[in-house]
Amino acid sequence: MPRAPSSKQAPRDVRSSAEIPSPGRQTRRRERTRASLIASARVLLARQGVDNTRINEITDEADVGFGSFYNHFDSKEAIVEAVLAETVAAQGAAIDSVTRHLDDPAEVVSAAHRYFVNLAGRDPDWGWLLVRLEMSHGLMVASLGPHAARDLDRGIRAERFHVASRNVALTAAGGALLAVMRTVLDGRAPKGVDRLHAECVLRMFGLTAEDAADVAGRAMPEIDVAVREATSAHERRRRHTR
Repeated sequence: MPRAPSSKQAPRDVRSSAEIPSPGRQTRRRERTRASLIASARVLLARQGVDNTRINEITDEADVGFGSFYNHFDSKEAIVEAVLAETVAAQGAAIDSVTRHLDDPAEVVSAAHRYFVNLAGRDPDWGWLLVRLEMSHGLMVASLGPHAARDLDRGIRAERFHVASRNVALTAAGGALLAVMRTVLDGRAPKGVDRLHAECVLRMFGLTAEDAADVAGRAMPEIDVAVREATSAHERRRRHTR
């Protein structure tokens, strides 16, 4: 004789298939939430730094529940790293755009450094985000390192650059870049600071004073296009997360 159904049997899900989010929809929703958290953290971290930013402020800015944060990040430090990684890595394409037609390795390095110094003035939020975070130097090296190392190695092979230590040269150039960006953000930078900084880096890489000044003073016809492209991409991402 068949057994009667148990009264403790779990209730059936009576929702229609249209009411149950598909795996693809759930993935897109999760991606949008994560992108919104990163965009909101970027704004807050640039404005007030890591120590003064709380997780609940990030979730409020993103208009998501506090608990949703931990579905994407283990800690505040984790989202800080994600913000920096996304922000810095996104500039790699712009650097390639600025330098793709340049043959002289020294001019490539000059253009890359001048791009970042100018970007700090054009996008202060981006600049403050980098200079205010202690981990920014290491992350810049990790994210942009392949570009910087490639350009330095190219110059060494061409006997354009002469450095005592490749790693020390990369680290010193990155640290100098952050320091100069800070002067731009503080309003203390002299006129032509991008050219002056590039000249110093090139001398650090072994160029003579005359050669470094000549290379750093060359025109950069593509920089405005690259900056506009980077800014447009950033604005599209921000609109997508609203």
